[in-house]
Amino acid sequence: MRRIRGIGAVAFAGVAAIALAGCQQGSANSDGGGDGDAVTLQFQSLSDQPTTQAAIEEIVDAWNAENDDVQVKIVQAGWDGTYDKLITQFTGGTAPDIIHFEASSIVSFAADGYLADLTDLIDPELKSDISEGIWESVTHDDQIVAYPSTLQSYMAFANADLLDAAGVEIPTGETMTWEELQEIAKATTTGDQFGLGWGLGSPTATMMSLSLGNDGGFFEGEGEDVTIEVGDDELAAAERIHEMAYTDKSIEPTSLTQSGSDVLPSFYGGKVAMTVQGSFQATNIANDAPEGFNWVALPPLEGTAGAFQAANPQTYSVNVDSEYVEESAEFLNFFMGGENLAKIAYADALIPSSEAARAEVEELAGDDAAWQQVLASGEGLVGPPFLKVSKYTEWKDTIATPAFQQYLANQIDRDQLATQLTDGWADVAG
Repeated sequence: MRRIRGIGAVAFAGVAAIALAGCQQGSANSDGGGDGDAVTLQFQSLSDQPTTQAAIEEIVDAWNAENDDVQVKIVQAGWDGTYDKLITQFTGGTAPDIIHFEASSIVSFAADGYLADLTDLIDPELKSDISEGIWESVTHDDQIVAYPSTLQSYMAFANADLLDAAGVEIPTGETMTWEELQEIAKATTTGDQFGLGWGLGSPTATMMSLSLGNDGGFFEGEGEDVTIEVGDDELAAAERIHEMAYTDKSIEPTSLTQSGSDVLPSFYGGKVAMTVQGSFQATNIANDAPEGFNWVALPPLEGTAGAFQAANPQTYSVNVDSEYVEESAEFLNFFMGGENLAKIAYADALIPSSEAARAEVEELAGDDAAWQQVLASGEGLVGPPFLKVSKYTEWKDTIATPAFQQYLANQIDRDQLATQLTDGWADVAG
């Protein structure tokens, strides 16, 4: 069987794999212009892949070379602890001008009035090139509070040789059902090998996203006027995973307590035949897998309602207290241009939000089969209800994550899980 080269092995050729030098954190506009000086915008970036950092640096350098009067300074940060850090920055008046985060986590900042209204500052051509559904994910009280950039999906990756040895035909359709995934996992489970390794140590984002494929929305309403429903549709994905782990015994049990990255060595070592990961992991698989490792990206998972997952894009917002909101938006219009966004998406193995960027990525990817599946999975990304819920992040961190963890550890049953999620929301919502 021919080896299908992964995304990272052919990642954006024009980006040197270098890490950015660290920048000192300063308060918003601390280098701001005045009396003829150039304006300097603080741009807090969370991108942690060296190739992505290099792509961002290249884009910023191109802007700075053409805009002497508005310079952009990258403030390199990380994803861990960002929410709490931003709370401190906003309340202390030290938040940067431009803020990189994600749609599900900016709702409370928008509700508290920390993010500028960008509705009339977005380039009209860019606005029309991104679907209404994705714009909806960054809209609060009829105000667009962020530029949606790149999105991830959850994808199944398989060791093609192990599937072949088990007599399993690799799915080739446009989608793959949960039943197919379960049957493949059972067929490839042997005495010393599990069919699937799934890093669900932090399970809530996965469960919320995949529930949409079964028409499970969890929430109805917006802001603080929200109700929750935890029924069969909402828990279908979790129940299926639980069944595979404890009835079929086709999921490697330790993997349920790990991160996605922690599972990859078992995948490379042939201990698990498949793994479900964020699409961005395709880059790491291609770069880190042993020489000759024969892997494939499988078609998008399809539930009873379709191959739908949550569109929870990475975002770029502007601090409402910035002295340079218009200049920040002008830079972001440049930053989000098709060619620029494609560089970032391609380096990160993520799905770009705009049609122009997707077309650029398709050119960069050529006939790479893994990239074709990544882009195909993006067709089912839809705006999830939780993006409109002001206290979603608090519920996710304090209620949902420990409840899902207990369920996946077989410490509580399905009904107890539903009760914890429902009653926990009542406590959080007050």
